[in-house]
Amino acid sequence: MEWDVSKIKVVFFDIGGVLLTNGWGHESRQKAAKVFGFDYEEMNTLHNLIYNVFEIGSISLDEYLDTTVFHRPRDFTKTEFKNFMYAQSVELPEMLSWLKSWKRQTHLPVFAINNESQELNDYRIETFQLHKIFDGFFSSCYLGFRKPNPRIFHAALQITRVAPSECVYFDDRPLLINVAKNLGMNSFQHIVFEDTKRILENLKTPQ
Repeated sequence: MEWDVSKIKVVFFDIGGVLLTNGWGHESRQKAAKVFGFDYEEMNTLHNLIYNVFEIGSISLDEYLDTTVFHRPRDFTKTEFKNFMYAQSVELPEMLSWLKSWKRQTHLPVFAINNESQELNDYRIETFQLHKIFDGFFSSCYLGFRKPNPRIFHAALQITRVAPSECVYFDDRPLLINVAKNLGMNSFQHIVFEDTKRILENLKTPQ
């Protein structure tokens, strides 16, 4: 892809799959079913029916759990289950710590564009000190729409006042990379740390 590094004004990042593990992906739900001893397929069916409204902030974590897990009596508490959910967020190797250092050496503003429920999003921002990297969060739970809806990218571009060609976007999912590319954003799939690091090093300039 042809792009002009000198014109870049803003960097956008996904979070899950790039900096941290996914907040509440299928692997975490499968693990929860084994740890707490419930039917994964039943829970996942209910999850698939409701996660869209969960991630755009229309229902709370308690309401999500009432629908997907606690619709029947359980021998574990909601607090125990929430703590398990939060514990599934883990820093991925290298990227997060390096990016915090990189951010201190660049004049470029950096924003998140991510799909996440509000409670998990707030937990991840606080626990992993993501505010040391990001100047703001274009999160689905705050905006009311989620990727792959192009509206979330349009909102990020409009609020930061940059043209698509003036930004760089990193995501681990090819579908979401293609959505951003179709809008004219310089978009790169994050696969390995070294490749993403190399691109960012080209953008680093003194403050």
